[in-house]
Amino acid sequence: MKKLLLLIAICLPVLAMAKDKVDDTPYLGGAVPEENGVVTFQKSFKVLGKSKSDIYKTLKPWVENLVNTSIEAPGNYARFTMDTQDTIVAKVCEYQVYKQKFLNLDRSRFRYTLIVCIDNERVTIKQTALAYYYGEDLEGNKGSNLRAEEWINDENALNKSKTKLLPKSGKFRRKTVDRAKELFEQAMDAFEEKEAPKTEPVRKVRKGIVEE
Repeated sequence: MKKLLLLIAICLPVLAMAKDKVDDTPYLGGAVPEENGVVTFQKSFKVLGKSKSDIYKTLKPWVENLVNTSIEAPGNYARFTMDTQDTIVAKVCEYQVYKQKFLNLDRSRFRYTLIVCIDNERVTIKQTALAYYYGEDLEGNKGSNLRAEEWINDENALNKSKTKLLPKSGKFRRKTVDRAKELFEQAMDAFEEKEAPKTEPVRKVRKGIVEE
């Protein structure tokens, strides 16, 4: 019995480590693209059968919500910087949370610029000018400003063989890659039409969306 208990005690930490192990494959080389040396995530898609005006009227409220729900903190200036039927540009600030437990909140302020370009039926969305304010005190001061280009790109967030994320910057890279994908999904979901037959669960239908 003692041997069995000892074996269980030895195996439990190993099993816990295996359970907590994260697959970082989606976050390795190339997951954080750069455009002219600037970290920039981009997504293009077409909305078939919609006019430029219709597309603008659908995407403007989505961007507006990002601006209106931005966090209020020193140095944060969430706002629209351009708003036409061709181009919407907005600065956004939100919390990026890495760990949240009792008396242990690990997060940063995450700032970025969102650019929405509408060319007839084609939409191109860019998330660029990414930066983090990390390690602030309760008054929102004494944190460190970190630019994406010097923190989460391949050069600064991966080991030499590009097979692992570095411990300090890896959590920022994971959250940022996931957030970019989430934003692009939200933009396409703005054109979603819900169909809910009585005998089937609600399913997502993005009317006329063609991803590129």
